[in-house]
Amino acid sequence: MGTLEMNAVQLIAAGGPLMWPILLCSVFSLGIIIERLSFFSSIKTNTYELKNKVFELIKRNELKEAMVLCEANRSPVAKIFKAGIAKFGSSREEIKEAMSDMSLFEIPNLEKRLTALATMAHTIPLLGLLGTVLGMANSFYGMQFRSTTMAPATPADLASGIWQALLTTIAALVVTIPTMVAYNYCVSQANRFIADMERGATELVNFISQITETDSHKEHN
Repeated sequence: MGTLEMNAVQLIAAGGPLMWPILLCSVFSLGIIIERLSFFSSIKTNTYELKNKVFELIKRNELKEAMVLCEANRSPVAKIFKAGIAKFGSSREEIKEAMSDMSLFEIPNLEKRLTALATMAHTIPLLGLLGTVLGMANSFYGMQFRSTTMAPATPADLASGIWQALLTTIAALVVTIPTMVAYNYCVSQANRFIADMERGATELVNFISQITETDSHKEHN
């Protein structure tokens, strides 16, 4: 019976006991990947469009409307903008500090569970390697046992252990490759959001400072 002709239960049984932790890791990895992709999708926004709308409202001194707009947007950039707008009229350092404090809450949300996903991506290949070593060890043990009992060793004795070793290796690779790809994608998404937050915070504090300085200059004249 070939590998493609076996069902999932038969493959797991043929692969030995380490197929179960590999399967369990695959379930956890899939759950994390689905949750992260869903989260990133829910907070995705057009940062350029949001920035233009918020800056225009601030320019017209419609601060309340600008905050309402930020509240309606789930992106971390919108929350950074809201924190900065709430400090409108304060010093440049106070505005930067308010946005920095908000980022301390938002960045962990972006990086949530990514460490666990990375752990899975590094652990699963090791489980596959351990299964491979155990399979080979079983093969040689079976041959040694037959030699001590004066029974002739057959190719089937060696093949069964190698078959187990190959199955655990295949299973580990099948799970590890998409897990690693998904992890790298999630990290890139998190880094993109963080970069947008940092750039947005810098642009907002500069914009507010410019408006404040212009208004102060007009008052003195």
